[in-house]
Amino acid sequence: MRLLPAIILAIAILLAPIIWIFVPKLFQNEAYSGPAVDSGARIEIEMLSQQVEELQIRLEEMSEELGRVSNAASAAAVSNQAFAAAPSPRSAPSTGADTFRRNGENDIIDAYAQVVLIANRRNVNDGLTIAGPTYLTRVFGPPREVMSDDCEEMTNPRLRDKLVLEEVGPIRVRMLKPAADSLRRVFEEIRVTDPDLYDRIDTAGSLCVRQIRGTRGRASTHAFGLAVDLNIDGVLDTLGDGKTQLGLTILADFFRTEGWVWGASWGREDSMHFEVSRQKLDEWIQDGAL
Repeated sequence: MRLLPAIILAIAILLAPIIWIFVPKLFQNEAYSGPAVDSGARIEIEMLSQQVEELQIRLEEMSEELGRVSNAASAAAVSNQAFAAAPSPRSAPSTGADTFRRNGENDIIDAYAQVVLIANRRNVNDGLTIAGPTYLTRVFGPPREVMSDDCEEMTNPRLRDKLVLEEVGPIRVRMLKPAADSLRRVFEEIRVTDPDLYDRIDTAGSLCVRQIRGTRGRASTHAFGLAVDLNIDGVLDTLGDGKTQLGLTILADFFRTEGWVWGASWGREDSMHFEVSRQKLDEWIQDGAL
């Protein structure tokens, strides 16, 4: 029981910086909503999230350490030397400065390219679902008669006639026209809201008519001209590590509003991948766009 005040004090010390910083910003940013949230505020939120995570790790370490001390004290309760061997001191918890480097009061250097954990990863698509190769093939037929693991030309006439090669803001894509038009709207919103991020968007490709590697004849969404891979500053995301560039987390808000699915939510996280959702695709089909 004598350890209880120490535990409470430790928790208070660890959480005080977060309460001091986060609560005022919560009220400052309560007016923001939707994907057009000020990117400076979003970066600040991500910084705080990283600090919370680091403090949670530190708190777990302290709890384990205090638990070991408590067990040792119980085992040696008859000895006046039970607490003589105090745990070795640890360095102070990080404030997140190593993750987000500052230059001056509000200038965050290269924040968009910083790699961060994806918060609430499984739920980032907020009710949107993928169309999937089975549905796409049933609706449109295969994108070509025979597919391999290499990118080849589309031969399906219904899809081929809807293909366009266009500039859609910061990148050039080859996609089905409704998808290209939709992508242009996304990027225009980003350009108006966050021109600095807009200027750093790059792509790793869009149309690629091939089968999903490891399968036979199952076409990827890229094969239908309904997906694009994006990155910040030309640096590709590491597949499956549960992390991504901060800039991609901001982009994902705009894509979700437009009805695109983010690959960050998949079992094997693929956060540079964005594809048209089943809901958006059905809307285009109903309107006669596809």
